Amino acid sequence: MTAAYVLFGILIFGVLIAVHEFGHFTVAKLCGVKVNEFAIGMGPAIWKKQKGETLYALRCIPLGGYCAMEGEDGDSEDPRAFSAQAPWKRLLILCAGSFNNFLLGLIVIFCLYLGAAAFASPTIASFMEGCPYEGADGLQVGDRFISIDGQRVRQYYDVGDFLRSGDGVYDLVLARDGKRVRLENFAMEPIQYEGQEKKLYGFNLGYEEATLPVKLRHTWDTAMEFSRMVWMGLGQLVHGEVGIRDLSGPVGIVDIMAETGENAESTRDAVYDILFLSAFIAINLAIMNMLPIPALDGGRVFLLLVTVVIEAVTRKKLDPKYESYVHAAGMVLLLSLMGVIMFNDVLKIFQ
Repeated sequence: MTAAYVLFGILIFGVLIAVHEFGHFTVAKLCGVKVNEFAIGMGPAIWKKQKGETLYALRCIPLGGYCAMEGEDGDSEDPRAFSAQAPWKRLLILCAGSFNNFLLGLIVIFCLYLGAAAFASPTIASFMEGCPYEGADGLQVGDRFISIDGQRVRQYYDVGDFLRSGDGVYDLVLARDGKRVRLENFAMEPIQYEGQEKKLYGFNLGYEEATLPVKLRHTWDTAMEFSRMVWMGLGQLVHGEVGIRDLSGPVGIVDIMAETGENAESTRDAVYDILFLSAFIAINLAIMNMLPIPALDGGRVFLLLVTVVIEAVTRKKLDPKYESYVHAAGMVLLLSLMGVIMFNDVLKIFQ
């Protein structure tokens, strides 16, 4: 069954890349930019067809893809070249790939939530006997946690996570009877309750019916949770809490998907879990690709904005070859990093 999950993971990863490149392709076409080739996969072509000005290709390694636009990496005399377009058009084209990935993540999450009857909610349903935090000046049944110490509560598990990471005194914002209630410097520590194995805060969270508006809200909140996890991971990387060996590339991602499928109790659960993970990866790709790093779309956007500002101040057009040099250097570094990550991924599998 592992081989089937590996193939499923490869297929999903290929879809994520295809959706990303299709975003660039469609917006480029809408903006009148000449697209020389639209390819799914990397390496030698196993199928290709010329249609109009664009070569469509399916290549043998399903872990990549590209949308090759005229004048994308240098100057071109073609009036329909990417470099000849207005800055706002280039900006739309560059952002379209990440937008598509984020949108795909939202769609997958929503589809997975369609069959839900109820969702766990960060709303207080009841208190344990003797809970000292219940009262007119404290917490009440029906209170919905909005934020804890300025951190937005989107899912029920955020409540426990944020309380455990605090110092015992919190600034709480609650939704109560249609109004926002603020409890500042509210002291709250877990205590031991009779019959419980570990210390608890003494309140129980409830559920809410999965109506269509609630499903839509939970879809968005889940996407925002995924985004927060990505930014937390980046923060850990910057602060040295995780290293390159902890990163995963295409090989590692497919392996994680296969492992997720193997650990599920049934094939149905495996498909659900892999698709849920795929939604996280889609949103992860959307954010990571917009980082201001040369060779990534975010780096291209950053240099585009810098170029626009410089040209507006100097009233001179910059030679696009300099930008291409920066992206070429960034691509070399990026490919080197991907090579190291792929080597580590393969090493992890054999270990």
